[in-house]
Amino acid sequence: MSLLEMTTIGNAGWIGHAGPDQTAAKAFYAEVLGWTINDMPMQDGSSYSAAAVGETAIGGFSPMPEERGSWTIYFTVADVDASVATAEAMGASVVTAPMDMPGVGRMASLTDPQGARFALITYESMAG
Repeated sequence: MSLLEMTTIGNAGWIGHAGPDQTAAKAFYAEVLGWTINDMPMQDGSSYSAAAVGETAIGGFSPMPEERGSWTIYFTVADVDASVATAEAMGASVVTAPMDMPGVGRMASLTDPQGARFALITYESMAG
């Protein structure tokens, strides 16, 4: 089995958890899956709790509480804005419009025509 880099186009390179109690969610997944949870400093001075398997960060926990817990898969694309436009033309709905996250990249969240939520991301490291 080969490993894909999170910046590989089309890869599900990141997963994000949102829910009502971030502390409880982190403890649950650390125990059930053996994840290490590390706080990653962000450029704005805040921190983001990342889940790691071994030394590799694979996802994180949103600091903004949501009523119901859910996971969002971030698919890597070359151009978030173009991919959002294509998704909309194919029947997707935009949940969060494309936005820049300093130190991370440009991202948007959508629902597909069947109602499944997903996100698109172009990492800053991909900019040429």
